[in-house]
Amino acid sequence: MARSSGARKRGQRRAALELAALAGALLCGIAMVPSPAAAVRFHGFNVVATPDHPFGTPQARRSLFRARKTGANMVAIIPFLWQPDPRSERIQRGNDMQDPMLRLAIRQARRAGFHVLVKPHVWIPDSWAGAIRPESESAWEMWFIRYRAEILQLAGIAAQEGADAFAIGTELKDTTQRPEWKEVIAAVRAVFPRTLLYVAHNVEEAESVPFWPDLDAIGVSLYPKLGTGGSRESRRAAMRSVAQRLDDLSIRMGRPVHVAEIGLRSAQGADEKPWESPEERMAAPDLGLQAEVLDDWLASLDRPSIEAVLVWRWFTDPAAGGPLDTDFTVQGKPAEGVLFCRWTAACRGL
Repeated sequence: MARSSGARKRGQRRAALELAALAGALLCGIAMVPSPAAAVRFHGFNVVATPDHPFGTPQARRSLFRARKTGANMVAIIPFLWQPDPRSERIQRGNDMQDPMLRLAIRQARRAGFHVLVKPHVWIPDSWAGAIRPESESAWEMWFIRYRAEILQLAGIAAQEGADAFAIGTELKDTTQRPEWKEVIAAVRAVFPRTLLYVAHNVEEAESVPFWPDLDAIGVSLYPKLGTGGSRESRRAAMRSVAQRLDDLSIRMGRPVHVAEIGLRSAQGADEKPWESPEERMAAPDLGLQAEVLDDWLASLDRPSIEAVLVWRWFTDPAAGGPLDTDFTVQGKPAEGVLFCRWTAACRGL
């Protein structure tokens, strides 16, 4: 019996993914035999909705199922908060993902078979969340009152929709020594009954966070400088150093580590400043560099203390990425194949 057009297309997509996996693995020189006793239990992507393909659309569904076929079993859903500048206490919910859309995103991800982390970010024009520092004690108090109210609303929705984990904050490095965090954590704990974490910016902030004992996991985003001179071995040495420090921190705190973000643009020179966006610097594509760096990160982070690793990022647009793209997404690039080989047994023996 002749296969339907839909079945043929699914077969073609599967074949293309397998070819991408083979190409990515050969490009990176990986052994193509996943570790049978890998420590990481959760792996996947930070999923970002594009304006033309929001959560709930058939296109977003296709994109999520393609992500699932890489072997990913967890996604982070990212609602944004917003404030006008780092010194302001006027923090509020952004308009990118209102409550109904957040509910829809969690439901769609769960239907696709993913564990879900809800991971709020703070957006500040021409700045970033790590620069937040209100100007006075009263401004700090007001900032935390408003932040707590917004986070509690998000945590309540995450709990109702069955999310597996919730981040009380992401990369708010200049706020973490404040005493108000204890109250925020207790309030969120009262409405969200599952895994709570905070996502520190790089290992340096993670080592200084005072409230890990109040949480269930140590969260961290990893965008450190990766050696010098573009040497792969120097990059690997930098990664191993970071992973060892995370190991040590996990032992001290008695908590598992969730690497909530690793990533690299598929652009020439991206390893010099892994955090740099395409808007900050134009560069020619370098698909091999992205694939190598992600492969080496996954190898370095495969250790007992690290329970989850999420890649930045994956778009709801199923046509995103591709060989000419220089953004962080791995879609349609050799890096997607590297993840496929690392997260599944499909490359065994090739």
